[in-house]
Amino acid sequence: MKKIKIVSLLSLLVSLSLLVSVAGSAINPSQEIDRKRNRLIGYILSKQLPALHFSDKKIDNELSKAAFYLYIKQLDYQKRFLLKEDVKQLEAFEPYIDNNLAGGNISLPDTGYDILNEKINIVQDLVAKMLVDEKVVLDDDGKVTVVGNINVSEKDTYETDPDKMDFVESIDGLRERWRKILKMQIITQYFDLKEEQDKALEKAAGDQEKIKNLTTDDASLWKESIIKIRKRNISFFQRLRQETLQDHYDRFFNCITRAFGPHTNYIPPASKEQFDINMRGSLEGIGALLREDDGLIKVVRIIPGSASARQGRLEAEDIIYEVAQEGEEPVDITDMRLRDAVRLIRGPKGEAVTLTVKKTDGSKETIKIIRDVVQIEETFVKSTVIESKDGSKTGYIFIPSFYRDFEESRNGGNGRNSTDDTRKEIQLLKEQGVNGIILDLRDDGGGALVDAVDITGLFIDSGPVVQVKNSFGETRVLSDPSPGMVYDGPLVVLVNQFSASASEIVAAALQDYKRAVIVGSKHTHGKGTVQTIIDLNENIPLLQLKKYDDLGALKVMIQKFYRVTGGSTQYKGVEPDVVLPNLSEHIKSGERYLDFSLPWDSIDPVEFTPAQGKPLDVTLLKERSLKRAAADEGFQVIKEEAEKALARSKDTILTVQYDDMLQKRKEVEQIREKVGAHYRRFQDIEEEESELDNPPTDEIETKTKWLEEVNNDPYIREAANIIADIIEL
Repeated sequence: MKKIKIVSLLSLLVSLSLLVSVAGSAINPSQEIDRKRNRLIGYILSKQLPALHFSDKKIDNELSKAAFYLYIKQLDYQKRFLLKEDVKQLEAFEPYIDNNLAGGNISLPDTGYDILNEKINIVQDLVAKMLVDEKVVLDDDGKVTVVGNINVSEKDTYETDPDKMDFVESIDGLRERWRKILKMQIITQYFDLKEEQDKALEKAAGDQEKIKNLTTDDASLWKESIIKIRKRNISFFQRLRQETLQDHYDRFFNCITRAFGPHTNYIPPASKEQFDINMRGSLEGIGALLREDDGLIKVVRIIPGSASARQGRLEAEDIIYEVAQEGEEPVDITDMRLRDAVRLIRGPKGEAVTLTVKKTDGSKETIKIIRDVVQIEETFVKSTVIESKDGSKTGYIFIPSFYRDFEESRNGGNGRNSTDDTRKEIQLLKEQGVNGIILDLRDDGGGALVDAVDITGLFIDSGPVVQVKNSFGETRVLSDPSPGMVYDGPLVVLVNQFSASASEIVAAALQDYKRAVIVGSKHTHGKGTVQTIIDLNENIPLLQLKKYDDLGALKVMIQKFYRVTGGSTQYKGVEPDVVLPNLSEHIKSGERYLDFSLPWDSIDPVEFTPAQGKPLDVTLLKERSLKRAAADEGFQVIKEEAEKALARSKDTILTVQYDDMLQKRKEVEQIREKVGAHYRRFQDIEEEESELDNPPTDEIETKTKWLEEVNNDPYIREAANIIADIIEL
């Protein structure tokens, strides 16, 4: 029998008292409180993690080794700053991580922070020297060979997979690595500028004056490229310098938690706020999507129906220079990190915030906005009807996540949740006389467990949905709470390797009940674990310790999911009944690829009654579907390009040279055009960045675009065909 894990409250009280009494020795007074706070966080993690985590891991030498591996990985994953000797110096801390946490003597983040900043200074100087010159050298044929101090025609090779790279031996090694990085950046920037010019010239066809003004010679484009890359790297190093010692401590704590498993995390106060927003699909603020652009905070999009949309004066492309809370002096947010600027702009519903912005015509304006609740519509369930050539109607429901506003529900309100929204969309589809429903869970990373159970219950009569086993070895069964089905007709569920957690519970249960045909990639993500959020501020037993700032939260894995048949969804995921060609097949996404993920296992099954009525002939449905896919031009293209993408993903060495990179770019363009002709969703993904220049500000425009995407998606089209087969058979 598994040992029950209990932390002695008396022991915790005594140890915390000792910890506080020694925490301030031999430290910089200006950082005294932060250091005490960090030591307290480290100590709490050392006690809470072994007591709560499902894996029963201990804070010992083995875990120290895992945490150090993750620490170095996050410190300089692309191996662009640290030398081999730096890593060796940091390795000296590895054996003591476990003891240092418990004893309140954490020093690895301090040393790592100092070493990394030292190397950032060196690299910044190297980069500045390589980009200082803007000269462009041509060969006898008039072809550009040298830009600044970098020969763009000379062949170099660069390993793009950080796991296959090693840290360099010397500063000369860093210089050489960055020379290749800058060379790639400059050539790519030139391609982008040339493409922009070609598109502008094409648009201006027939207008000779415009064509004359838009035409720029190659040498000027190369010069502009190096200027832009210089500016981009200046901003890059500025952002690196904004990383604080506290940021490094926060990431160190996260390495400790992730050594227990990939979904166990330390959540700093700022990140906890974003976590809550993602879970409930809403936030209190002005309703503007922002981005950082060369050290400036720019408005990308105004969310329809938000406070900004109603106020009407803040617009896309406005640059925000200052933010003032009501009754306070403005704060300059130039060169501020985006997340810090966003925190200033967000705030409680009903309170005013005043923004000083620069408009696109160069004028400055002061805009006062009353904050309100912003519903992020892209995160909510939506549906439509797909009409076939024969006039039949198939319902389509997209569930982007299993959201639930727990806070609003706790306060007695009607917090929005994915179950109620899905039920509503089903009713709308039924009223339109659909012959079947496609439930799209692709890219759905999960969310609230209660909604996974309740949404499954909309499609089954009654019975168990999922088994949940805790760290004490106890298993409980979560069942459909409402007898009867909201929808009992033909059902197809779409998944891919990015469908995870709650979406896997739904897909697995509907598959086990033989209630739906599961269609998609070879497997889903394989996240079969339950996490809970623990507010570290509520776990401080001594009143005198309450003086510390917000300690953040701990997301810890406490349970594991099992299907009603007994098998876990962990690691393996859900294997669809029908596997279709997948453009993203080469991407290593899933628990099987994550560091320190928990293994697959199984427990005893529970009794359940499969769906009544005519049984699904999955074998015949699969045969028909695969036969159609083999003859479908769109799927043929996707399969062909998926195989090429897999081959390319294995070849991680890039030739860094103008002609070779140009050829590779042309190949990518050809693939985009070839696949995009058959798969609108692929086009949208590729065009996402360009949409920032002309963001959709109209809700109707956004809806129209989504409907076009749905109607051009071959997977949805094939799902509708399977619905027709279910009816026929």
